[in-house]
Amino acid sequence: MFLHNFTPEPILISFGPIKIFWYGFILVFGILAAMFVFLRLAKKYKLDSEKMIDLIFWVIIFGVIGARLYAVLLELPYYLDNPLSIVKIWQGGLAIHGAIIAGAMVIWYFAKKQKIDFWLIASIIAPALALAQAIGRWGNYFNQELFGFPTGLPWGIPIEIFHRPAVYISDIFFHPVFLYESIGNFIIFILLILAHKKINILEKKYWQKIIVLSYFMAYSLLRFSMELIRIDSTPIIAGLRWPQIISALIFGASLIYLIIIIKGEKKPENQLNKNPFTLAK
Repeated sequence: MFLHNFTPEPILISFGPIKIFWYGFILVFGILAAMFVFLRLAKKYKLDSEKMIDLIFWVIIFGVIGARLYAVLLELPYYLDNPLSIVKIWQGGLAIHGAIIAGAMVIWYFAKKQKIDFWLIASIIAPALALAQAIGRWGNYFNQELFGFPTGLPWGIPIEIFHRPAVYISDIFFHPVFLYESIGNFIIFILLILAHKKINILEKKYWQKIIVLSYFMAYSLLRFSMELIRIDSTPIIAGLRWPQIISALIFGASLIYLIIIIKGEKKPENQLNKNPFTLAK
């Protein structure tokens, strides 16, 4: 396989002191692809395109900030010793959970201010976000920063010796976790797009919430499983890696809310009128 025999370089193009990194190029490409999907879906639901472009701008800005701050907090001792590294995002270090938290806050504020349904916007952003993640993971590949345990499988990727953990210094090929997660996110993207095509979420508004919760649950399962083979450093609590804990909490909360929604939809319309203390008029 190509990936098995190719060692990537982090720099795409260099003009003297000016360098364009693959990580940044792929990140921008992923954002543009997500914008395209988001605006197409927004048009389908007749949302104001100018307002949606404004929303995208702020979501990108605060999403990147949130992703970086989250990553910095996870490796705080290192960044306290190397404060200038905090701004070097082209070297990697953007945590998707931080981006989701910051992005959700921006969407909530924007929806409230513009008097637009928060869940409608979130349901449109969900597939766009999954696509951005699927593309963005390839930036990790060029930085050689997202790989798993050593493997003899034909799709194992070679990792330069200075990127390998000391315990695996003599190993050459490792699981391409970035590829596994990229494929998983692309599948999530396809499923969410199909949901938008097959279901009128304006007619049945509870589907807006189901699409968003489906994204959270699907990605949480994907991320939890990927953490089983990742070997990069992260806080460990009760034998679980920190992203696994966060993923489990998100999955659990989403599942509970999903059950509440489904049970609420199954109740007959006259359920509320069964209160024995309600007087007939």
